[in-house]
Amino acid sequence: MIDIQPQHVTLDQLLYGRLFRIPQYQRTYSWHRKQRQDLFEDIRRTWTGGQERSHFMATVVGLRREKRIIMTKEHQVIEVVDGQQRITTLILLLRAIAKVIDRSDPVGGKVGKELDDTLVKDDKATLLLLQTNHDTSHYFANYLRKGDHPPSESGRTLADRELLSAIEECERFVADWQSAGNSLEDLVGLLKNRLTFVFHAIGDEALVYTVFEVLNSRGLPVSWFDRLKSTLMAIVFEAENGNKGELINEVHQLWTDIYRCVGLRLGLSTESLRFAATLRDPGYPSRPLSEEDAAELLRDQSKDGPAKVIETTKWLKAVTEAVDQLLADRRRNAITQIAQARMVATAVYLRPDFTEDEKAKILRRWENVTFRIYGMFGKDARTAVGDYVRLAWSIVRGKLPADEVLKRLSSIGASFPIDKAVENLRERDCYTGWQEELRYFFHRYEEHLAQKAGQNFNNEQWNRIWEASATDSIEHIRPQSWWASLGLEPDPNEVHRLGNLLILPPKLNSKLGAKDPAGKADDYRNTGLLHAQETAERLSGWSYKEVEERETSLLEWARQEWAD
Repeated sequence: MIDIQPQHVTLDQLLYGRLFRIPQYQRTYSWHRKQRQDLFEDIRRTWTGGQERSHFMATVVGLRREKRIIMTKEHQVIEVVDGQQRITTLILLLRAIAKVIDRSDPVGGKVGKELDDTLVKDDKATLLLLQTNHDTSHYFANYLRKGDHPPSESGRTLADRELLSAIEECERFVADWQSAGNSLEDLVGLLKNRLTFVFHAIGDEALVYTVFEVLNSRGLPVSWFDRLKSTLMAIVFEAENGNKGELINEVHQLWTDIYRCVGLRLGLSTESLRFAATLRDPGYPSRPLSEEDAAELLRDQSKDGPAKVIETTKWLKAVTEAVDQLLADRRRNAITQIAQARMVATAVYLRPDFTEDEKAKILRRWENVTFRIYGMFGKDARTAVGDYVRLAWSIVRGKLPADEVLKRLSSIGASFPIDKAVENLRERDCYTGWQEELRYFFHRYEEHLAQKAGQNFNNEQWNRIWEASATDSIEHIRPQSWWASLGLEPDPNEVHRLGNLLILPPKLNSKLGAKDPAGKADDYRNTGLLHAQETAERLSGWSYKEVEERETSLLEWARQEWAD
């Protein structure tokens, strides 16, 4: 008999007598503000619809594990396979209510105690209603136990920031509910008794992944990345291998590592899936595969059994880590905006036979060619897609030697020569829509000046610059506000030109405001940035001539810097 026990339950019935766990091999918390606001709106509509109105929230799929005895009460441990985002958010909302409910009121005190006992299961505050995954900073656990949380911007990973944002938004929702004159006791009653779910409690893990693929839940759509994982896990569970337990453990660990990585960056799972499949396409692709086609290809390559599943999953893990390694270098933000360019760099990282020196040479030429095309020439992402994708595929599938990779990159860049690239920046607006490229330009110039002076490059100062918004660091030596302070119209040929721009530590540009250029010299020198110090020596008589001369000097350097 198929071991599925679907039940239509309220939130109170769902939580009663159960402990929920989210396995490490599942996705991290990934709801965004939109999904949370949709949930809050569902709650508001249920409230305004009257006492008889209830609201169906979602389907929840869980795997029954062991039972736990807490005091004298038995609890069923459930591993959440589908529905974790909604359950996590609702539990945070319950904790936000428990944090502020009036305990001095007899009813409020009783409801608060009920919430405490629901969320934390013993006097030592060690056993939680829900144990999340990848919570290395313990934000979720600390909030359930103590109600404490840091600001969302302090989260180190994307998943951490989303979780902390969810806490903040739940607390705002509770505050708004009270401000509207509604009681928190009524809100708890609504959540527990008028929100309903279809709960599938499954005892056979092999069946879980089939159910997961068939069912849909309202909220964040099931991604092709997660669907692929479910399909691959099902293949392993359906196999008849004698060592199936070891295979299952290996695949679980691989997906634990993958999800730990994809929780760091928005969109990383999508990109990893598309790149992994495109680079294993048996054809000769000219563009990245779609998510659906990528999942289909990797599934087909894995259908022969667990060994193929493990091979595919290891490959997906390697690609995910390579993409993450690429994106971790914030200095390359101006280059890594282009998907096909990212694929080539990812392919280079995936070649263990390349020496570090070979990789460095290839990535330098990749940077130069890519910046010329999309930065200096300003071409859009439709340019040279096929050239980049076919090169990436050849690096991985064709095992292209390092010297051939360098030649192919030069061939792509041949249609975008450095001389024309440099002239394209002359007398051009290098600020509007070009902020990320400008930071990258001056970062490379700063490296050049440090090397020329025999100094160590100051990464600490630049780390602050990369962490802030580009507009927080871009300085107009003579800004529009300076012209306005004199009652003059700004010269459009001067304000946004390269020669009138530089990079400062975050927010210093706004502090300097409309200061006369000569009055900024000491501020520039005190930054410790070499290109700012170099500019400070020219500020005594800053005019159109100085802008033009500085631009020419920078472009002559760029002519050498971004050549092949």
